[in-house]
Amino acid sequence: MIQQEFVDTVAGAAMNYGEAVTQAAVQELSVWDLTMRGGWIMIPLAILSLVCIYIFVERCLALRHAQKEDNSFMDRIREYIHDGEIESARRLCAKTDTPYARLIGKGISRIGRPMNDVLVTIENTGNIEIATLEKGLPWLATTAAGAPMIGFLGTVIGMVQAFYNLASAGSSANIAVLADGIYAALVTTVAGLIVGIIALFAYNYLVARINKVMNALEAKTMEFMDLLNEPA
Repeated sequence: MIQQEFVDTVAGAAMNYGEAVTQAAVQELSVWDLTMRGGWIMIPLAILSLVCIYIFVERCLALRHAQKEDNSFMDRIREYIHDGEIESARRLCAKTDTPYARLIGKGISRIGRPMNDVLVTIENTGNIEIATLEKGLPWLATTAAGAPMIGFLGTVIGMVQAFYNLASAGSSANIAVLADGIYAALVTTVAGLIVGIIALFAYNYLVARINKVMNALEAKTMEFMDLLNEPA
């Protein structure tokens, strides 16, 4: 008798599961529906994604401006310094709104002091410029590491709820109840991984761009120091 009831229960569960699979195949799985099934965990993930997009676009524009280069800038600076027109060189640096112009301008303001003092001043200004360009990058790094963890947290919470619903269903429990809860719970992990991967690629891209700017600033610094050592 007990064996017959067990067989009937298994058969009923299999039939319900088959019906659920058939219904799921008929239904179209939309991204919006999956997002809604993710629950409240999707809210912080959405906020993090929006913040990352804003930081990435804003930093790209800032780096594009920082990488603008006037090919005649150093030639004009050289002419002004050789002619003793220090104030004209300083005005040119102030008018040219780029990181290397601010470095050269700071170095020009220290002309007459020991060369080591000039170099230290330029390096300190360069560090400030690089720190300004790196603004917002910690957010990207934190999102790259934290978004998958938040998504996994949502999955764990969803799994707990799925098994609780299965236990609460009692004798009417079937595989469809569990499967529905599990796929809804896994949505947060997928979302967290997507946000984290995008943030990671964005972070590495911006770091590479900043390194290019840093190399350009070092080249301009060396060119300026050589200029000061040139005979008048």
